[in-house]
Amino acid sequence: MSTPVKQKILIVDDEPDILELIEYNLKKEGYQVYLAHNGQEAVIEAKKVLPDLIVLDIMMPKMDGIEACRMMRTMPEFKNTFMVFLTARSEEYSEIAGFNVGADDYIAKPIKPRALVSRINAILRRNNSPEEATDNKLQVADLTIDREAYLVFRNDERIVLAKKEFELLYLLASKPGKVYTRDVILKNIWEDSVVVTNRTIDVHIRKLREKLGENYVSTVKGVGYKFEDTH
Repeated sequence: MSTPVKQKILIVDDEPDILELIEYNLKKEGYQVYLAHNGQEAVIEAKKVLPDLIVLDIMMPKMDGIEACRMMRTMPEFKNTFMVFLTARSEEYSEIAGFNVGADDYIAKPIKPRALVSRINAILRRNNSPEEATDNKLQVADLTIDREAYLVFRNDERIVLAKKEFELLYLLASKPGKVYTRDVILKNIWEDSVVVTNRTIDVHIRKLREKLGENYVSTVKGVGYKFEDTH
């Protein structure tokens, strides 16, 4: 039985050994793998190959991973591309900085090949799960939320959201008034990602409020968040 061609993955790291290790293990899984050595190369290569997922080291010469991710998130062709940070840095601020610019996940070095492949498989499966046609679009409050196109409109104004911000909004808006606990949000949006914390949710809620306004998502202290259908 032949293995179908899998998605395209761009690996960006300034350490040749890391690139070789990740490339070898992902190619074994059938992925199409492309390489870049810094953020500048990453942006150029990504425009050429339009990968489904990009793994970015944070600390790199010329342009670091944070800046490269920020730049690509402004480009329409990468609005649905998964961005995963790969870094040896354990400081909390680097994780927050990554999610602030639109990262979907965060993988720490040293790399464990099986764990890395498992994580990437899980991330890419999120795009392959079938959706009910009736669930593809929400009209709630004064927002239109189109899950299939990953678009949000307030009246005729388009609001640009990063992928995880969109998924969080869609989850909350799917049942206005329902309080979603942090555990439920983590399970639905980040699945089994071991590096995601409550602070990650707070960052994404803050970004949603910055883009939508303060009155759409309410905090239920000590419990979680809910969408307010009162506009």
